Amino acid sequence: MKGKQLVIVESPEKAKTIQRFLGDDYLVKASIGHIRDLEEHKLSVDVEHGFAPEYVIPAGKKKVVADLKKMSEEAPMVWLASDEDREGEAISWHLKETLGLPSEKTRRIAFHEITKKAILNAIENPRDIDMNLVNAQQARRVMDRLVGFELSPILWRKIQPKLSAGRVQSVTLRLIVDREKEIMGFKPKSFYKVEAVFVSEKSGASMKATLENRFTSIEEAEAFLKDSIGAKYFIDSVEKKEGTRYPAPPFTTSTLQQEASRKLRFPVSTTMRVAQSLYERGLITYMRTDSTNLSSLALGTAKDYILSNYGENYYHFRQYHTKSKGAQEAHEAIRPTFIENVTIEGTPQEKKLYDLIWKRTVASQMAESRVMNTTMKVAQDHRPEKYSLQSVQIMFDGFMAVYLEGRDDEPADASAEQILPELNPGDVVIDKTVSAQCKFTQPPVRYNEATLVRKMEELGIGRPSTYAATVDTLTRGRGYAVKGDKEGQSFKVTNLTLEGGRIKTSAKTETVGAEKGKLLPQELGLVVTDYLVGNFADILDYDFTATIEEDFDKVAEGKIPWTGVLDEFYAPFHKHVNAVMADKTYNRITREIGVAPDGEKVIASFGKFGAYVQKGEGENRQSASLGKDQLIENLTLEEALKLLELPRKVGEIAGVEVIATKGRFGPYLKYGDKNVKLPRGKDPLKITLQECEALISEVASKPAGPVIIADYGDIKIVDGRYGPYIKAGDSNYRIPKGKEAAALSENECKTIIANSEPTGKNSRNRRK
Repeated sequence: MKGKQLVIVESPEKAKTIQRFLGDDYLVKASIGHIRDLEEHKLSVDVEHGFAPEYVIPAGKKKVVADLKKMSEEAPMVWLASDEDREGEAISWHLKETLGLPSEKTRRIAFHEITKKAILNAIENPRDIDMNLVNAQQARRVMDRLVGFELSPILWRKIQPKLSAGRVQSVTLRLIVDREKEIMGFKPKSFYKVEAVFVSEKSGASMKATLENRFTSIEEAEAFLKDSIGAKYFIDSVEKKEGTRYPAPPFTTSTLQQEASRKLRFPVSTTMRVAQSLYERGLITYMRTDSTNLSSLALGTAKDYILSNYGENYYHFRQYHTKSKGAQEAHEAIRPTFIENVTIEGTPQEKKLYDLIWKRTVASQMAESRVMNTTMKVAQDHRPEKYSLQSVQIMFDGFMAVYLEGRDDEPADASAEQILPELNPGDVVIDKTVSAQCKFTQPPVRYNEATLVRKMEELGIGRPSTYAATVDTLTRGRGYAVKGDKEGQSFKVTNLTLEGGRIKTSAKTETVGAEKGKLLPQELGLVVTDYLVGNFADILDYDFTATIEEDFDKVAEGKIPWTGVLDEFYAPFHKHVNAVMADKTYNRITREIGVAPDGEKVIASFGKFGAYVQKGEGENRQSASLGKDQLIENLTLEEALKLLELPRKVGEIAGVEVIATKGRFGPYLKYGDKNVKLPRGKDPLKITLQECEALISEVASKPAGPVIIADYGDIKIVDGRYGPYIKAGDSNYRIPKGKEAAALSENECKTIIANSEPTGKNSRNRRK
């Protein structure tokens, strides 16, 4: 170590990559995220003296700090190389303060890509720690602590113990809840959509067309089909219009999360985990950014690649400018560090995400696509209504040769994908079939993780570094919302088909509002949101949250002091908190659902352990917890009675009753003194005795205690009751999907620990 310059970064993987570039004269070590933070179980903010934060070194970081302090004392120069955003700047400042680094031998360096050229350039151009960025991070951290620390106890008293509220978290939850309420208030209306398959008399080509009019009843639709019997059809008009399509800009954090969700089906947290790995390996630029800007080097290498592989007519120079609300530091877009690396080595997830980033970057510098949009109208001699046919023909593919952005909404009408024959006004077409199908108006679409992030960005709620953590907190940490499927509402309908001069009817079931992989608020989420909106409307206001973010931006730019933002906010907020706490009323929701066949009243209510249904009173009282996709506000009597069928006796095994039931943590089997959790997808109302026997046998065959898979001293990989996990001290950490537990190295375990929270409780030892 003697004589070696010390470089401190945030993660072991990043340290490994940079060490390769700098060689033996440098020692690169990781702080593994933040080395100090506000104390976990107290306010840790001196509100009487300028909101001074009271930082502590968490127990799990004391060894890291001691090691770094020793190394820094021996080093002739210490380079603080944490990330270039506000959070990274704060980490560098905490390192300087905690390690007692003298200014004369401390340098701050930052780079948005981990390449040899970028690292060496940063060392040649060091700078001081930017206290404006540090203070912007402190302002956010302190305000979030104040809001959470003062609102959460109110929820404990008024609703349920162990709940939490947060400045960004609660407003984001409100988005999910508000959308659900829109859906609850939506009443689907039926209509009849008429489609026809025509055949060109001239060429014999088939075409699918849609009637421009909708009918509100089956009688109107049937009358239209009857009038259409024996009708003569002809092309009424043909309109051709050349159009231009432009490539999407390079990725920001938000757009990467959205596109990876659409095209790769990645949860937001997975996208950020994989992007972090690609960045730390030096394969992409920094993944937390709201900039669409590309460096001149990237623009030049993209141009060279396009000219060499596609030709001059495929190249079009573009420099995009950031338009997102409250965009912060002048970062670059997310792009490959080397365009010539078309593919990479890595996990399947890393390869897929890199491919997406590479294609988006290259396509952004390619020529626009030219298309021919054709619209034909078909008329008949019996009725005035007209059919419409559409097609899109690609004249020049341009950027589409590499990449086309995905869509959040439903795909366009299939008729737009067809290739229409050359037809002219007056040409005859023959009706092959005409069908009138009963459809329903659709409710608003629930958010998935990616569309929620897009809405957060649009409203200015949070910033790129907070999107994934906020969504993850709501869906995993608090039980306020879950990611799941909604079956929708089914209707029996009658469809009509005109074929060969005869009208046939057919019965079908039409489903309204069915969705997959969407964010569904739980009853707890609705109760908490309604209470906070009712009592703290300003904190839950979308514009207020965005305005606070803008204030943090002004702090980062050095325009206003960070304590000023807190001064203006805290006094009225604290006064209001005290007033609400003085009100001793309890927030309870009870709704009468109806009357059971035996005459007993059925209610749905929210209690200490969550939402439940109840039938009857006293000794004859029956109750059951609501399912994950059920809400008090729209629960039907039929659904309530079905829940009350539990607990259900499935049968007996070896003379002992097997009871299927549902508890606070989901459905399970009760077998003597054993409780066996039911796997996801197993319905306690339908599970068979044979399936129960297999589950009980499987649990009985498992070892009584956890098994150690790998032992790295303070860190262990353990195979427990619910599968493998990482144990570090008294904390347990989930192993991300796609990671093989037995193959994890000590450094990989440290990276997982640094970038995730312990299960069952919050971690304050990592980046916020």
